[in-house]
Amino acid sequence: MSDSQSPLVEADRLATELAGPHPPTLLDVRWRLTGPSGRADHAAGHLPGAVFVDLDAELCGPPGPAGRHPLPEVAGLQAVLRAAGVRTGGQVVVYDGGDGLAAARAWWTLRWAGHLPVRVLHGGWAAWLAAGLPTSTEPATPAPGDIVVAPGALPVIDADGAARLAGEAAGVLLDVRAAPRYRGEHEPVDPVAGHVPGAVNLPATRLVDAAGRYPAAEVLRDRLAAAGVVDGRTVGAYCGSGVTAAQAVLALHLAGRHDAALYVGSWSNWVADPARPVATGETPAG
Repeated sequence: MSDSQSPLVEADRLATELAGPHPPTLLDVRWRLTGPSGRADHAAGHLPGAVFVDLDAELCGPPGPAGRHPLPEVAGLQAVLRAAGVRTGGQVVVYDGGDGLAAARAWWTLRWAGHLPVRVLHGGWAAWLAAGLPTSTEPATPAPGDIVVAPGALPVIDADGAARLAGEAAGVLLDVRAAPRYRGEHEPVDPVAGHVPGAVNLPATRLVDAAGRYPAAEVLRDRLAAAGVVDGRTVGAYCGSGVTAAQAVLALHLAGRHDAALYVGSWSNWVADPARPVATGETPAG
């Protein structure tokens, strides 16, 4: 799958592909920010043939100074994906409960790992159920995959890179958290409230709705342009821990910006160093 093809697949289209001679590998990544794991949800019902993969424990590294959802260790990620049946060059579809957050981070992780043919089920599990499509409680037993993880296929930035991007006239760093968190009025998770100086607030709710569905590409381009994402400007995104920001990177891909960088550690990494500056208020500079 090339970047010219959509990273989204609708439920009816996926059902047709699953009934065909070369069905995609299905990864169920249902997840909740505060837990518990989505494994019990998977056991209660899932797309036929889907394998559950734990976002926290298997697609991300352990939380710490690098952030709450840092990059995974390469060998471990490769083992997880092979156990799930991911084969080199084989189509993969990821889905979550419906808000699109975990699926977007899984999509981003596979793309970062060098696996291009991966798509997100648009609307997730909820869209599949709404379409009246079949479900299963049978555990999947996929043949082992042979994927070779080659990290770095999507751009990432660290704290220094985020600071540089936010300070460049030819760059824009998007903070996709809710406005009160950006302004420093409310911080439910991390120990410090505020934003990276120079970052522009574009809440993720402007890019995807609560059902995990994205607007048309031209609508996304208009909303991104209003935040300063225009041709000729480098763009990166961050959130609290790199999950919602991955959803923003997916939206940027839909809008044609395949060069968008993810600040994986995001705010949870930024505030791990008390020497890093923090801005508050409505404006980028605070």
